[in-house]
Amino acid sequence: MAKVSAIENNNKKRKLVKKYASKRAELKAIISDRSLPIEERFKAQLAIAELPRNSAKIRVRNRCGVSGRPRGVYRKMGLSRIALRELGNQGQIPGLVKSSW
Repeated sequence: MAKVSAIENNNKKRKLVKKYASKRAELKAIISDRSLPIEERFKAQLAIAELPRNSAKIRVRNRCGVSGRPRGVYRKMGLSRIALRELGNQGQIPGLVKSSW
């Protein structure tokens, strides 16, 4: 089980990303638009730098929904490999069959 503080920090980052997503998208569009004057694009770069760092999508860590484990997380299910195996063996994940050969 991951530290509760690490899980909570990650949840705060997710909220910030959601809050500033539209603002970041607008500024990024201005920055990448080559038809605009360079001064305006530079102002947009300064404005995006003023936003909180944790509002960037890249700073959010994929974590297991059950244990909070940060590594070995399957995106499709949001579970770590360990939790996936345990729940799969218990038959709690529909469509998941234990392989044997």
